[in-house]
Amino acid sequence: MVEIAVKPRGPYSLALSAKLAGDATRRFRDGVVTARCSDSVARAWQAPDGVVTIRSGSAEAAEKLRWVLALDDDHSEFLRRFRDDPLLGRATVHLRGLRPVRTATVAQALLRAVCGQLVDWKTARTLERRVIRALHPHAVAATGLLEPPQTSTLAAAAPYELRRLGLHERRGAAIVRLCRSLELERLHDLPTAAVVARISRERGLGPWSAGVVCLEGLGRFEHGLVGDLGLVKYLRAARGREVETWETAELLEPYGEWAGLASVYFLAGLGRGLIPAAATQAA
Repeated sequence: MVEIAVKPRGPYSLALSAKLAGDATRRFRDGVVTARCSDSVARAWQAPDGVVTIRSGSAEAAEKLRWVLALDDDHSEFLRRFRDDPLLGRATVHLRGLRPVRTATVAQALLRAVCGQLVDWKTARTLERRVIRALHPHAVAATGLLEPPQTSTLAAAAPYELRRLGLHERRGAAIVRLCRSLELERLHDLPTAAVVARISRERGLGPWSAGVVCLEGLGRFEHGLVGDLGLVKYLRAARGREVETWETAELLEPYGEWAGLASVYFLAGLGRGLIPAAATQAA
């Protein structure tokens, strides 16, 4: 058994970050994250002094969960820079310990991106669970959690099988096509702009899918969730008309290299009434 104690860099709340992070491969219950990582199951919890303890059957799984929980990615600069921002200011104060929880594999982030297109997150997460369970029918551990899908797992799937599970035909084909042409873990070695360009040129994908892969699969904060349904709905209400995808990119542009994290705070803030109903956003 391996146990490590990690003092997160910068403000960090496991409860806030992991509250909605449950999926087929992990869960958050009674203050404890339990996740299938690498070759083992790992668990993490946070003490009142902020220290996060991770316990696992292997050092590799413990370090993977450390990365998944983003414990070392200090976002203090983001909080300082946008504390007085007219849109995100209140969210940065009230949600300062929030960091997006990542997927254990880039392949799972890609699957999540495709499942989440144009639907609410609950529907998307249900579809994602269904696909992962179908691809790993015999991989349930004692915890009931499934192994995160690998690139090879998705590459071996037949597009018609993904369609039968509920994925749109074109999007399912995009997953299989991309996974058969590229080992997705290699995206860690590419600059963010190159990752976004590679994903966005796939028919059936686009900048929002690239944003999910960057945020959750690669742990990067630069590329925003352009075209996110929540951002579209916000702008539609604020501007009193239909809006285009590029307008959500325009909304996130002022946050520069923090556009991805700004997306997370914006959406979390919307759900908690922390984002002003912006007459200032009228165009």
